[in-house]
Amino acid sequence: MPRSRPLAAWALYDFAASAYATCVATALLPAYFAAVIAPEGLQVLGHRVGAVSLWGYASSLCALTVFVLAPVAGAAAGLAGLRRVFLAAACAAGGAAALAVSAQGPGDVLPALGLFVLAQAAYNTGNAFYDAYLPQLSAGRERDRVSGLGYACGYAGGGLGLALALALVSGRETLGLDEARAVQWGMALCGAWWLALGLAAVAGLPGADANGAADASASGLKGARTSGEARIGRGLSLPALAAGGFREAWRAASAARRTPGLGRFLLAYLFYNDGVQTVIAMAAIYGRAEIGLPQGTLLVTLLAIQGVALAGAVGFARLAGRIGARKSLMAALAAWSAVAVLARGVTTAGEYFALGLGVGVALGGSQALSRSVFSRLVPPGEEPTVYYGFFSVLSKLSAVLGPLVFAAIAQATGSARPAIVSLTLFFAVGLVLLARLPEADTRA
Repeated sequence: MPRSRPLAAWALYDFAASAYATCVATALLPAYFAAVIAPEGLQVLGHRVGAVSLWGYASSLCALTVFVLAPVAGAAAGLAGLRRVFLAAACAAGGAAALAVSAQGPGDVLPALGLFVLAQAAYNTGNAFYDAYLPQLSAGRERDRVSGLGYACGYAGGGLGLALALALVSGRETLGLDEARAVQWGMALCGAWWLALGLAAVAGLPGADANGAADASASGLKGARTSGEARIGRGLSLPALAAGGFREAWRAASAARRTPGLGRFLLAYLFYNDGVQTVIAMAAIYGRAEIGLPQGTLLVTLLAIQGVALAGAVGFARLAGRIGARKSLMAALAAWSAVAVLARGVTTAGEYFALGLGVGVALGGSQALSRSVFSRLVPPGEEPTVYYGFFSVLSKLSAVLGPLVFAAIAQATGSARPAIVSLTLFFAVGLVLLARLPEADTRA
């Protein structure tokens, strides 16, 4: 198989899955849930739980599910040499759930939340399998370019899907649709996009590699057979697969503490990604509640961020080729700090849009470089899926503290402006820890 084909398939999967993440999970479903499915919330044990709280609880359940499943499923996929099969299963389950949630209407509170949890868990767990292909498809400093390519395609897919969904919603009268039905069609479009293109992309990825076959044999999973690609044999039981996954997950956690540079990088990532995820989570609320911007301005800004983030991912990958991945990542975090400080003084739609462009540049650079730096720190010869499972888990866990700090400061001061500036603390801690990470640790 030509080397360009698996690389193209790998990038295509991000293109497909990002349409769901951007359009359904971020842009369309939350507002649709609050306005159409559960405008009055839900009665739980005699108490009314509002739509926003319900959405928060569901998001927490998603994070908990990924925390439990990602390392174990990732290790199991690596042990049995079934990384591609597990990625296909995650894509199929998530895409089907995204399609199903688009059919939910008024009063379908629990089914909608359940399908959202399933889709999000499948999306995030699948990303562990997807990310673990990076060391297999690239080597050395080429990983900066390949990682940037993947993120660039993801931003392109998310941006194109969002543009199509917004066009559908904007032109709903021409199609004879009301707003709710147009949103449903938009979510269905993006769910089908992920399902169809994602499965096509997975089919073009390589199957079991040498590490997967070796791990299956060394771990005593006697039913695993390899014939170009590992398959589940008659002697491979699910309990044995799960037990092997737990062993590998525990070994990865222990190895992370012993591996030079890896533990420090993960700690830095835990802090600075908390700031990044908080900006992503609170940007629309900040624009609407603090600045008073209309929904249209917020959506246009989100679309612009997708396009600029694509350029940011590619641009920072090139910068890493000149000055190194660690220094380039630190530059991206410096840009994030500037965004947080400048956001305090934003008062107009034009200023908000301009700041959104800065967010896009910083977002594209920090995400792509984080993945490539991490890939270099994974111990050679180890099954990478387990480590990427923990990396995916950290992405979810690091979305907890930042929003809590943001909310507490906003409540104490009566304004979200001091709260947005407080996020510079998360970026500063990440910068300090990265500065103490030797550049040699992040080079091939």
